[in-house]
Amino acid sequence: MIDHHAAPPPAGPVPWDKDFALRLLADMVRIRRMEEKSAEMYGAGKIRGFLHLYIGEEATAVGALHALSPEDNIVATYREHGHALVRGLDMAAIMAEMYGKREGCAHGRGGSMHLFDRATRLFGGNAIVGGGLPLAVGLGLAAKMQNENRVTACFFGDGAVAEGAFHESLNLAALWKLPVLFCCENNLYGMGTAIERSESQTDLCVKAASYNMPALRADGMDIVAVHKTTQDAVTRARAGQGPMFVEYQTYRFRAHSMFDAELYRQKAEVEEWKTRGPIHTFSARLKAEGKLTEAEFLAMDAAANAEVDAAVAFAEAGTWEPVEDLLREVMTPENAP
Repeated sequence: MIDHHAAPPPAGPVPWDKDFALRLLADMVRIRRMEEKSAEMYGAGKIRGFLHLYIGEEATAVGALHALSPEDNIVATYREHGHALVRGLDMAAIMAEMYGKREGCAHGRGGSMHLFDRATRLFGGNAIVGGGLPLAVGLGLAAKMQNENRVTACFFGDGAVAEGAFHESLNLAALWKLPVLFCCENNLYGMGTAIERSESQTDLCVKAASYNMPALRADGMDIVAVHKTTQDAVTRARAGQGPMFVEYQTYRFRAHSMFDAELYRQKAEVEEWKTRGPIHTFSARLKAEGKLTEAEFLAMDAAANAEVDAAVAFAEAGTWEPVEDLLREVMTPENAP
């Protein structure tokens, strides 16, 4: 049985210089403020459809993506706003996409679950659970066939482990020794189902090992642990040792989506996990080491809020795609090759 109780908060020394540490902290704060504003705009009817927030899981995206190079590929799940922002997408383009405006990163056609940016090699969020896994295998195969020193990192939740695509993708990646990082963000719940209610084997690293694939586990609430573990995995994959599986044990503080009544877990459990929140625990460690002052943190937070406000203003001023353009870039019988 999985223990849903939170462990003690992350602690210990931060093995980075001040500039790098503050850069990662700032990215976590930026994600948090953007997600909070997204929830507010959803409530105001500005963002429609589905919206899956990353609040609580910020250390995973920030720690992992900062261990990758700009030439590497990223494949994300539908909870991908944080990955997109850290990867380098402009927050204004992200917000405009969630608004459905033409100025969005997918020209308003993708929305919250389908952020995409070719320039930063973010090959999309994916609304299909596990849908990104085969895409990552294809990208890994392309890199190997073209002799590119490129790793593909594929992010997915613990719910995707139950999908057939998970098993097929890990099997092929292991057989072909592809440079793919399978990054499982295990937040203990697949939508409203606790992992022990859907998985007979809840040790996800054991599942990966069944495909003869090395597997690592990291505390997903500890950005230091996430970064180091991902670095180790990237180094092995880039050296031609084949794919790696990394399980990040994390927790979302908000419901699965904005439509979720969240009746499947106790509020006390959520509050307990909040004591392990990646932003306040990491900032406390930095303050203890003299790498961060309260004034610096407040300035960082103010900068994030200003960026969010500018992104909302950009989205508000954006334009809707005209009806006559709806079939543009869509394959139809008339324009099929």
